Amino acid sequence: MKVSALWCLAAGLSLASAQSQAGAFVHLFEWKWTDVAQECEQFLGPKGYSAVQVSPPNEHIQGSQWWTRYQPVSYQLESRGGSAAQFQDMVNRCKAAGVDVYVDAVINHTAAGSGTGVAGSSFDSASLSYPAYSSNDFHSSCDIQSSDYANDAWRVQNCRLVGLPDLNTASNYVQQTIANYLNGLTAMGVAGFRIDAAKHMAPSDLAGVYSKLNGSPLIFQEVIDLGGEAVSANDYTAMGKVTEFRYSANIGNVFRYQKLSYLSNFGSAWGFVGSPSAVVFTDNHDNQRGHGAGGSDILTYKDGSLYTLANVFMLAYPYGYPKVMSSFYFTDTDAGPGGASVWQNGQPSGCYSTFACEHRWRPIANMVGFRNATDGGALSNWWDNGNNQVAFGRSGKGFVVINREGSSLTQSFSTGMSDGSYCNVIKGDPENGCLDDSGNSHYLTVSAGQLTLTVPAMDAVAIYQGAGCSGNCSGGGSGGSASVAVSFSCNNGTTYQGQSVYVVGDVAALGGWDPAAAVKLSPTSYPTWTGTINLPSDTAVAWKCLKREEADPNAGVQWQGGDNNSFNTGQSQSVSGGF
Repeated sequence: MKVSALWCLAAGLSLASAQSQAGAFVHLFEWKWTDVAQECEQFLGPKGYSAVQVSPPNEHIQGSQWWTRYQPVSYQLESRGGSAAQFQDMVNRCKAAGVDVYVDAVINHTAAGSGTGVAGSSFDSASLSYPAYSSNDFHSSCDIQSSDYANDAWRVQNCRLVGLPDLNTASNYVQQTIANYLNGLTAMGVAGFRIDAAKHMAPSDLAGVYSKLNGSPLIFQEVIDLGGEAVSANDYTAMGKVTEFRYSANIGNVFRYQKLSYLSNFGSAWGFVGSPSAVVFTDNHDNQRGHGAGGSDILTYKDGSLYTLANVFMLAYPYGYPKVMSSFYFTDTDAGPGGASVWQNGQPSGCYSTFACEHRWRPIANMVGFRNATDGGALSNWWDNGNNQVAFGRSGKGFVVINREGSSLTQSFSTGMSDGSYCNVIKGDPENGCLDDSGNSHYLTVSAGQLTLTVPAMDAVAIYQGAGCSGNCSGGGSGGSASVAVSFSCNNGTTYQGQSVYVVGDVAALGGWDPAAAVKLSPTSYPTWTGTINLPSDTAVAWKCLKREEADPNAGVQWQGGDNNSFNTGQSQSVSGGF
């Protein structure tokens, strides 16, 4: 097949792969499959993570170092992560919890040296003998030199990366062998692939691989491009997303050394790839160790509150598809986690002992809900003090304040949000009455679109539609208010499978007229749907019944006809509408 035809096929794939991606995903670096499965069920799904990136699942060389996973021996699904059966169980359980699985696919090269892999397969890089490949399947031996990155794209894409045998990815046999491996994973339910070392394969070679894939998996390609090199991230965006390393380097530099006020146009205006093509992160498993565009600017879990604030910004700001890093603790940059498990005796005991579990830190975990609720909302209501205190909204869907200075910030902000009481998700969990670990609630009040509050030094505030008061709003935070229970009924709510009836209205607790944040009712007396919702007291409320699909708030949408229903929450009461 001619290269031009391959590009056409790959371009067709990219229509699915490079669209704007809602939500945020997490990289559970070096987690076992059994641990990932439990984390999907117990935490990732409930917190709204869209997907989990897992370490390479194929057979690799033996050794305790983390990078042994990136030296493939075969495509057999036996690895330090677990067995093929455990991998399949993990995918099934994560999908049932609403969490997609993305596989880190190492397809540029094979293992160096000789011996047997973790599943017992023999290999020898001197004779280029591997279970799936022989000497005919590799590029001629040459090593990438440091000067090549600036001057010679051909050598970067055809010579050996740190001495690893470089597959001839222009070969139809190699392309089909790789595609068979990826298609097997897709058949198991895998939803996407991180293409490791994509920069070291010609775009036309990858197009050939992608043209042989089944379905439309999400593709995001590792292309380290800080500018001024012979290979550019833009060379790959026609085929899928790319990992935007300039985002990581710049967010670290700004949060460490510059002014947050510079970030008002962060993204494409800084020379990054377009937002729909970018996978963004504060750090990843390479650059947090000083590898792969790493350096002193990169923020990691070791930076504490500074790292937290950078992640809050990333998850709040409308650019790219954010990836949250979840690390294990390290001092030796080569060491792996030593075979440790996260989940022990039904508890995530490995978190905060062996594993840093940044994705569980309350401000980061709860900002995933912010990201989901503000999807599609443009940047709005930007404010800064000309230095390191900033605030911005997402078209009335959410609002965030970040104070990276050494003193507190007291200010009134124009939020663009509907009036009501909202959970400050940096401090409290919205699914648990906005409580912190000490039982204090953290509700904030928006009145006439204004939010007045004090933010301590090196701290943040974040509120969003759908995380409003769901109980007694008093007892914590600023501007709390009481609530009343209102019983809603929606009549004649006939639906099809996957579609349900919701209540939506002009207060935060009813989603602020956003179908994605509407409150689902129960079909207790189908086709009448009912539910009781706590609303702010002494408040005029406008509302309607709404049908939509559970999995996609933009599908199957049908609004109650006529004028808005309305009432005042002077007391607990029952109200009804219908179709």
